[in-house]
Order: sequence, then C-alpha cells, then structure tokens
Amino acid sequence: MNIQPTPYDHPDAVKLDGAVQAEYAVRYDDEGDATPLDAGMFVSPRGLYLLAYDPEGRPVATGGWRTQDANDEGYSDGDAELKRMYVIPEARGLGLARRILAALEADARAAGRVRMVLETGIAQPEAIALYTSSGYEPCAKFGHYRDHPTSRCFAKPLA
Repeated sequence: MNIQPTPYDHPDAVKLDGAVQAEYAVRYDDEGDATPLDAGMFVSPRGLYLLAYDPEGRPVATGGWRTQDANDEGYSDGDAELKRMYVIPEARGLGLARRILAALEADARAAGRVRMVLETGIAQPEAIALYTSSGYEPCAKFGHYRDHPTSRCFAKPLA
C-alpha cells in the first residue's frame, strides 16, 4: 500500500469523503458528519491529509489532522484534531488505519502540536477500539458534536 499526502479536495479524497459520509448516514440515521471542513485546514504546517492506494492505484483509506487551539468549542492550545479516518470495507483488517494514524501523529508532533484529539460516536465501535488500543483516552467533549449524546471524544499526548 502506498500512503501519500494529498489535498483534501483532490478527486480521490472527495470520492472517499463521499463514502465515509454515506457510512455515517447509515450508522447514525442522519446526513453524515456536518463538521465544517475545507482543504486549507489540511495544508502543512497546520495539517496534513493522507490517502492510501492499493497496488492497482485505487484509493482505499484516508485520514487527516488539522490545527486547533483554545476556542469556544472546547479545544486546547496545541491540539491537532483527527478528521476523516476511513478505510473502504474491502481494505479493512490490513492495518491501514493504524499506519495512517501513526503517520498523522508523527506529522502533528513534528509541527509542534502537543495533543491529538478526535471525536467519534458510539455507532463506530471499531474506531473506538482502534483509538483506545493506540493510547487514546476519553476526554472532555469538544467540537461540532460536543453536545450530542452519542458523541465520544478522545485525546492522546504527542510529547
């Protein structure tokens, strides 16, 4: 598998974003993740967006981080927020999410971020298992879904 930095608005990224949004809509019986995002949030040194391609060049997994600092949504200075972690069903179980997560953590650390944070939900037990097995612990809620009852937030120090 080839994991490479890719703009968030690249056609392959848009394709996988549509797939993850469709999965969210089914899992949560709603419109998907309405968190406002734009390509500029994932540009170095304030973020990074990664795509994984299979040997045939098909996009199969994605993930990104964006800079966050203290604000009225509950973030803290030095935060890096994970966004759009996704692996297509046919590529699950190959360790791609863990590889992307490690690369994003390393990049955020190199950019001077001190804590990686993420928001997920109770309808994504696989995501919760990945994050807790990777050293993430529950934290105070933040972000777009901080008041939603199915939302779960996690954090991990990057130092």
